[in-house]
Amino acid sequence: MSGKEWVYGLHAVSELLKQHPEDLLELLLQGGREDRRIAEVRALADAAGVVVQALERREFERRLRQLPAAAVHQGVMALCRTGVSVLDERALDVLLDGLNGPALLLVLDEVTDPHNLGACLRTADAAGVHAVIVPKDRSAPLNMTARKVASGAAETIPFVAVTNLSRTLEALQQRGIWIAGAAGEAGASLYQIDFSVPMAIVMGSEGKGLRRLTREHCDYLMAIPMAGALSSLNVSVATGVCLFEAVRQRREKLIACSPAVL
Repeated sequence: MSGKEWVYGLHAVSELLKQHPEDLLELLLQGGREDRRIAEVRALADAAGVVVQALERREFERRLRQLPAAAVHQGVMALCRTGVSVLDERALDVLLDGLNGPALLLVLDEVTDPHNLGACLRTADAAGVHAVIVPKDRSAPLNMTARKVASGAAETIPFVAVTNLSRTLEALQQRGIWIAGAAGEAGASLYQIDFSVPMAIVMGSEGKGLRRLTREHCDYLMAIPMAGALSSLNVSVATGVCLFEAVRQRREKLIACSPAVL
């Protein structure tokens, strides 16, 4: 899958310049802005050999209106190749083969809102997730909305689109990676799961949650304890709760296994 799309915003464009400058086809800056963050974008572009076009505000906004969605641009937008940052099953195998510690993966089972996808990517990057895995079909695209919400994480975290999610989960299990699926009605609490082992955390879609086949491939089903009147959380919020419980457990185990300093 390849094509072109606009990426906008300081974080997203800066990370694109750092990680994949070869994918930039056009970089536009709004004229009249010379603050520190714009200067950093210029410096990154100069270092990568990317030509910067400074447009007067009226022309910049005219170009902006041609985009298919409203954009909070922060004075910068870039046209880039798409599809090159989306990995497949073979690339996932190579990534997993190269890990030095226990895998921590995030699997999104038919999350279809690009805003939620972007928020999940940002949280996954913050939690040190090794890869985010989605099904190729019925999943939000890694478009400019998702990239903007991700604030640069779309350019830093491996994003894997697989043909058959159930088969991928089976392959992960064969590698010794445990599968924990989030389900509101599960009997086990999130805090009963051992996340210090190699783990893939699976989050379901915004409306229906985990699909039946996905549930059947999970080693554990877990629920986030809810104390209020609402029975569930937004998928990106729930993702953050689950991932940072894994981070907490892994850090505690690392500290416990470290030799005492006398």
